[in-house]
Amino acid sequence: MATPPNRKERRAARAEGAATLDTTAFLKMADKFIDVANRENKTTLASEIHMAFLFAAARYNAFVAKNVVEVDDQEKFIEEMAGNYKEMLRNHLADPSV
Repeated sequence: MATPPNRKERRAARAEGAATLDTTAFLKMADKFIDVANRENKTTLASEIHMAFLFAAARYNAFVAKNVVEVDDQEKFIEEMAGNYKEMLRNHLADPSV
């Protein structure tokens, strides 16, 4: 099994235009957001939290699209993001551990 790229290697890959997804770091980051939701759920309904997360994700993704990725075709970006979300949601709904 190959070792995941370290920070220096990831930065070099980004500089060359080849973004690599560090699966371990990605899942740890996602877990941090889930932890926030679980903490908030002690005082706030889950139905309110999930809408706040959707709003925040849309807001942050709009920022990234406009200022980081600089997408030319906003509708194409929206379709790609919506497709990614649908696939992730389907996978999680099919997961018996959720």
